Amino acid sequence: MTDLRLRPGRRKSAALPVAALLAAAAALTACAPQDAKTDGTAASGTSGTSGGCAPGALATRTAGTLTIGTDKPAYDPWFSEDKPENGKGFESAVAYAVADRLGYPKEKVTWVVAPFNKATSPGPKDFDFDVNQVSVSAERKQAVDFSSGYYDVRQAVIALKNSKAANAKSIADLKGAKLGAQVGTTSLDTITSTIKPSIQPAVFDSNDLAKAALKNGQVEALVVDLPTAFYITGAEVPEAQVVGQFESASQGEQFGLVLDKGSRLTGCVSQAVDALRADGTLAKLEKQWLSDAVSAPVLK
Repeated sequence: MTDLRLRPGRRKSAALPVAALLAAAAALTACAPQDAKTDGTAASGTSGTSGGCAPGALATRTAGTLTIGTDKPAYDPWFSEDKPENGKGFESAVAYAVADRLGYPKEKVTWVVAPFNKATSPGPKDFDFDVNQVSVSAERKQAVDFSSGYYDVRQAVIALKNSKAANAKSIADLKGAKLGAQVGTTSLDTITSTIKPSIQPAVFDSNDLAKAALKNGQVEALVVDLPTAFYITGAEVPEAQVVGQFESASQGEQFGLVLDKGSRLTGCVSQAVDALRADGTLAKLEKQWLSDAVSAPVLK
């Protein structure tokens, strides 16, 4: 998304009457967009509709419309039928709930394709926010803004049932396995920093390629987020099983909505996510769409 932040104007030498200055200040306060911290979190001391978060009147790419990005294919259980616009699947439902909080009903929302790596790389975006199982991290915050977290996630291992990795009870049991994950993900980070396998892991451009490699026996196991692990083994690769999940990091891994670095919408979007968490909407949607991913053994 194009950076639409207000730039400080040049100071004019001529002084304006005090009354005019006060009137101008009041007008700017009423319509100025909410400031966002550079780390992608909402500015403190603001409420849901203050600081420029007027419903349906945000500084979006297209006036009156909210543009949301996600990757293609859009995988279950986060989306359904590869159609983000149908409102089915956890992330589609969350996106529409956030949009509604921001004052954009379904008919005022449009979707664009945003490949995972492109969405999290530096540079202008063609969306107002992106929803694509992107974990908030300090490294990514250098390139993009994040909303507040909308989902607390753990990583998990799935393995072919006839492989040695399928019997793993601990992280040590996975060190000799041929593992794989999608490039640029915290799943891959889990392999390299937590499992630290003795065999170089396979890296794939997409989860589709990773699943194909698992089916073909090119890798013994994949690391993916827990809900995706249950979906893959239940619907796509039945010859594989969920081996276990990893303990959350001390601060917990969370998915956040991705925005352009310095976006004027970051604070407003975070306020919407916070409100959805506070009123129980996020928990309700998680139960509705991710209820199958409830438990798995913890690998230590």
